Amino acid sequence: MSASQTDTKIAAYVEKSGEEYMNDDQTTHFRTILEDWKKDLMEEVDRTVHHMQDDAANFPDPNDRATQEEEFTLELRTRDRERKLVKKIKQSLEDLDKGDYGYCESCGTDIGIRRLEARPTANLCIDCKTLAEIREKNRV
Repeated sequence: MSASQTDTKIAAYVEKSGEEYMNDDQTTHFRTILEDWKKDLMEEVDRTVHHMQDDAANFPDPNDRATQEEEFTLELRTRDRERKLVKKIKQSLEDLDKGDYGYCESCGTDIGIRRLEARPTANLCIDCKTLAEIREKNRV
């Protein structure tokens, strides 16, 4: 799920000519995106817990029981991925607080508004991310 897929639609940030990178308007914009995204994910976790509690049944038919177990397993796997995403969102919010958000943690250059719009938890610029992916591919 990307930030653009959250329940609350937030318009893309429109950069103004000569605007300073990661100014107050930009940091407020990305803080809103990250906090809304985190809230949506946490609500989904609550729905999952309630769904699993409400729908848990001991079906006499082994096929029905297996189907339910498979659905729960898939749901839990999805929630685990979202839990990891919440951790990244929290880190991005901490970076915002420290003034580090929007800058590549490898080379220190601007990550860029458009990249952050597409991936608000990005912590590498596109060049460093590309290099990291090439290194990862060569290790396999």
